[in-house]
Formats: sequence, C-alpha cells, structure tokens
Amino acid sequence: MNVELTRFRVKQGKSERVDEWLQFLNEHMDDVLVTLEGEKMYVETIFRELLNGEEYLYWYSVQGSGGIEVENSQHWIDKKHLEFWEECIDETFKPIDLKTEVVMIPEKIRNSMK
Repeated sequence: MNVELTRFRVKQGKSERVDEWLQFLNEHMDDVLVTLEGEKMYVETIFRELLNGEEYLYWYSVQGSGGIEVENSQHWIDKKHLEFWEECIDETFKPIDLKTEVVMIPEKIRNSMK
C-alpha cells in the first residue's frame, strides 16, 4: 500500500480553470469513483492552498499495488481530468512529495484494501 501527499503548483492565471476542474470532478463523482477501482486507489483527496501569492494543489492518496496508471486509462473522465491537468499544473515546478511519517489505518480497514 502506498500512502502519499504531493504538492503541485498551479500555472499563473489558471485559478478559475482549477475551479472548473474541481467542480467537474465533484459533479461527475460516480464516474470518478469507477476509475479509482481500476487504479486500486482506495482514497484520493485534493487540497488547495494559496501560499505567498502562488496557488498549489495537493494530492493525498492511499493506493494498492498493481493498479493501472491514470495516463493509461481509456475512461472519458480520466482523459478529461488529464486535459485539465495539462492546462493547469505548472510542469516547470518540481512536485514536492511530503514525507510519510505515520500511517494510521485500522486493521479492519487495511484488510479491505487488499
């Protein structure tokens, strides 16, 4: 099981487009959840932060091994998600993976993630 939190910088001037992106994901949650199963993604949460005039999105995830990569998905929702990604995420900024120190998942829940 892989637990991670990664920070990505939003391109300047793309804040309103990020609003649309996150709204799109929320409005199509049934389809989003279907794609998570193929990725063996048990939990995926997006956080947003404005820090020193820069906007960041953080992805928190709990994922099993052996799932398909979102880039390899043929599902329309993933294709649209990646379009938003390419438009909004600043690829010149090296993503920052925060260090996982403690993972607290009850054994009953952990067992259902296998």
